[in-house]
Amino acid sequence: MAADHKSPRSRGMLGGRRGTGGRGQRAKVGSARTAIAQVLTKRARGIVVQLGSKVPSLAMILLYIGLLMVAFLSSHVEGKRDAVLYCGACRALVDELQYEIRKVNPKKTIDVGSFRISPDGTQGKSKVPLATSELYLTEVLEDICEKMNDYGLHVDPKTREKSYKRFAPRDGEGIGSIDFNNFQFNPDDSNSLKFACERVIEEHEDEIFSLITHEADGLTDKLCTEKSGLCKEVLHHEL
Repeated sequence: MAADHKSPRSRGMLGGRRGTGGRGQRAKVGSARTAIAQVLTKRARGIVVQLGSKVPSLAMILLYIGLLMVAFLSSHVEGKRDAVLYCGACRALVDELQYEIRKVNPKKTIDVGSFRISPDGTQGKSKVPLATSELYLTEVLEDICEKMNDYGLHVDPKTREKSYKRFAPRDGEGIGSIDFNNFQFNPDDSNSLKFACERVIEEHEDEIFSLITHEADGLTDKLCTEKSGLCKEVLHHEL
């Protein structure tokens, strides 16, 4: 993807901490989760007010507590996560990130650090590879989960193990030896995988930046198994 190296858009100065562009979009997901709780809390108060003159005080208190518990559970309980789905989303995310990094000329660099001039007349700036800079990675992460549409649930014909794999070729790539008979295509799968991808970024964004900027080897295992634990349960079943 093309990055505007001279115009960091809404992220502030070049090399600065990433701004709220992509984070703001992902924050909407978190805000939506609290909306139900807020609505139910208002309804609880309204019901208590309406029944205040008719219901004994103890029963009114119990009613209020019960409704607040429903609101709390609606906001915080998502149910058990699908281990295959979230592990697949994490692995696909890393695969797409590494692909985008490989597209950038490794010799290209970007200035990071402070643009202020110190008393001795120098600036506290340094150069880092553009491909692993926070500026470039932030731009990539903003729409990388859209790539989840190119993945599908794959069932190994021998072991019957399920995992999410890419079935759509990238630009300039051929279809290869992909056997589409081993994929279970469901219209809802891409949306579920996209949502899981967004959650992985939302919850592990700092680890993603840290591992990539420090050029960690085995990025997939480090992020999806060691740091996030998203693939631990899947690997346990495969052993």
